[in-house]
Amino acid sequence: MQQLSGLDAAFLEAEDDHQATHISQLVVLDMPRPDADPYTAWRAQLADRLHLLEPLRRRLVEVPLGLDHPYWVSEDVDLDFHVRHTAVPPPGTDDQLDTLVGRLVAGPMDRDHPLWVSHVIEGLAPTEESPHGRFALLTTVHHAAVDGASGATLLTLMLDDAPDAERPAGAGNWEAEDPPSTTGMLGRAAWHGLARPGRALLLAARAGQQVAAATRQPAVIDLADRVRRSLRGPVGDVLNLGRTRDPDAAVPRLPATPAPPTPFNAPISRYRRFSHRSLPLAEVKAVARGSDVDDVTINDVVVAACAGALRTYLLEHGALPDEPLSAMIPVSLRTGDEADTWSNRVSGTVASLPTDVAAPRDRLAVAHRSLETAKAVFALTPAGLAPDGADLGAPALSTLISRATIWWSTHAMLPFNVVISNVPGPREPLYIGDARARHYFPVSAIVDGQGLNMTVQSYAGSVDIGLVSCARLIPDLPRLADLVVEEFAALRGASS
Repeated sequence: MQQLSGLDAAFLEAEDDHQATHISQLVVLDMPRPDADPYTAWRAQLADRLHLLEPLRRRLVEVPLGLDHPYWVSEDVDLDFHVRHTAVPPPGTDDQLDTLVGRLVAGPMDRDHPLWVSHVIEGLAPTEESPHGRFALLTTVHHAAVDGASGATLLTLMLDDAPDAERPAGAGNWEAEDPPSTTGMLGRAAWHGLARPGRALLLAARAGQQVAAATRQPAVIDLADRVRRSLRGPVGDVLNLGRTRDPDAAVPRLPATPAPPTPFNAPISRYRRFSHRSLPLAEVKAVARGSDVDDVTINDVVVAACAGALRTYLLEHGALPDEPLSAMIPVSLRTGDEADTWSNRVSGTVASLPTDVAAPRDRLAVAHRSLETAKAVFALTPAGLAPDGADLGAPALSTLISRATIWWSTHAMLPFNVVISNVPGPREPLYIGDARARHYFPVSAIVDGQGLNMTVQSYAGSVDIGLVSCARLIPDLPRLADLVVEEFAALRGASS
């Protein structure tokens, strides 16, 4: 039995009738033979690995009256409920698969069961590399149980790293737990309530230490100097008094506050669109290597491509703001030393996007500088303590704050326009029996005010792109996905 952290519980508290905070992975595999039975193979593979897959065995147990965060309790798993079988109709196109995925991820999860489900999707048309046809796995796990990084780890444990691998040692060797008593949960809730003030003081001290250490970092000092030099008006005149100004110094691109409005920054519906695309990883790396800016990373290229696609899409709709858009970039806080592998360890930083820059080469350079600025700001703030800070609020108050924050960001002050995430995935191919996984597409969540999520996952030599939107706010999501691919091509041409 294990209690959810405050951050884990926040993903539960954010849900309502139109917001579901689960995350999914869409894996597309070869049909190894015309008579293969992927549903039976996948169900058997999961049964053999349940002892390794703790998030798939854990069910929520709520504390009476919501006085404390819920608990995870390991229980017997009904695979007939969790593993489901479906298909796309002929001709089995990728667009049909995307439509089905959008429908399957739209609804909430049943909290009377462990918070996951896996769909085996058959009927996909053959390709040159998959002559017998293809099938897909859409596996959805609640964000309260895993974050993006641990979700990728979970999937690698569910699949094999070699074809026709042997059954793992200890298959089926685990025991269900007895649920906690009401008296025990209430007693722990009372103790946690008494301990919170002391923990808050300790956390405040740690935050102060981090800020003090960060302000001695050369990169942060340079950022502060550049921000000071960029100030205008009487305040800037006073702060810059007696200091020389370098006319060639690059002004840091800090994100606009609030972010400029766009058509997808509005309350969302309960309906979803999904669209996926894929590119060779070698081409994306070539863009980074070919840039005339030093130290450009794959993440810089991803952000620049997404920004260019957003710019063109909004121009086509007559809705591009004059101010640059901003993106929330998730940041994993995992060190490998966590006591709980599966609890959320994630924070984020906000970066200005070069949607106001016309040339692809210039967009990449500006994206690189914006992300460097965002990293420096992240280093300056104690954002790494966010998961611990989430534990300090009483659950009822945390729920109120969570929902009030979403309402405020939707109706009053937009913090950012879009979530853009680049997740490193497995470098080697994964398998179910002798069926090889060709692609691994991320399927993320959206919330009110943030009707678009753009996530990129590297996998076995590919860059797999997954876009999720509110179907009402962005009904033509495939067009935006095509623009992302076109923008990668434009960046490739500009770097040649």
